[in-house]
Amino acid sequence: MKKEQLMRTCIISLIVLAGLTLLPYRSVIANNDRAAAQGLVDRARVTFSEFMRDSDYGWLHENMDQARGILIFPQVLKAGFIFGGSGGTGVFVVRDAKTGKWTEPAFYTIGSATFGLQIGGESAEVVMLAMTQKAVDSLLSSSFKLGGDASVALGPMGAGAKASADIPRVTSDFVSFAKSKGLYAGLNLEGAVVAVRDGLNKAYYGKNARPTDIIVMKDVRNNGSAALRETLHCKC
Repeated sequence: MKKEQLMRTCIISLIVLAGLTLLPYRSVIANNDRAAAQGLVDRARVTFSEFMRDSDYGWLHENMDQARGILIFPQVLKAGFIFGGSGGTGVFVVRDAKTGKWTEPAFYTIGSATFGLQIGGESAEVVMLAMTQKAVDSLLSSSFKLGGDASVALGPMGAGAKASADIPRVTSDFVSFAKSKGLYAGLNLEGAVVAVRDGLNKAYYGKNARPTDIIVMKDVRNNGSAALRETLHCKC
């Protein structure tokens, strides 16, 4: 009996020692994830500002006030996505219908094996307006398919593209815009899967946080998103 107790004590001691040994590494990983999440938020702000300064995205400028939310992917790659195929990571924010203020960002991935950039480069910046409540609701689930669970259309292009000029496209749940190296990219997102990035949400807010907690209940906050939310508010 004493021998069994001694062995049990040794095993417990080894487990505790292993946990203490790995603790610094866990802290480093958590800090790296938090920094990566903040970097993504900062790049999303820059991406949005670049689209708003570009006169070719006039429809986007004119219809921002009609959007329920906005997805921003600072970089969508044609190849080398972390799970294979193509894709990228971005943030989603929702506008409060009463106050006009934007929520904290929730983190998402977008992936597809069929992305095709019509012109220029191996990557693109993507901005997607969530035009309907169905679009917002789809982003509250773990994942959904564009063109299947929610409709998506390429946004009207050109400095003269206004709301009245492209009525058929406004009916889609999402309207997407993409540019590669500063030029229109013509990125077809039909069939792409958008999924919640739980790890980044947890890292950014310091605890488990689902999209509902972030953009509906508003239970979490991170002051690091203030610049992004202000930029969205002023549309600059």
